[in-house]
Amino acid sequence: MATESLRSALSEAGIVLPTLVADHASPHLGPVILGSVRADVARRLEDVIRRGGRKGEE
Repeated sequence: MATESLRSALSEAGIVLPTLVADHASPHLGPVILGSVRADVARRLEDVIRRGGRKGEE
């Protein structure tokens, strides 16, 4: 399931999105709801994406 795969990848990067859930309203599309995050979490997520998912590398 995409939600669990994403949760696992984020966890490996040290990021937790507590509101991350599957949207069951359209199961044939498999949408994922990322939810709201604090600004500091959004900045960490941005940093991880820019680094290509590598935790702790400069």
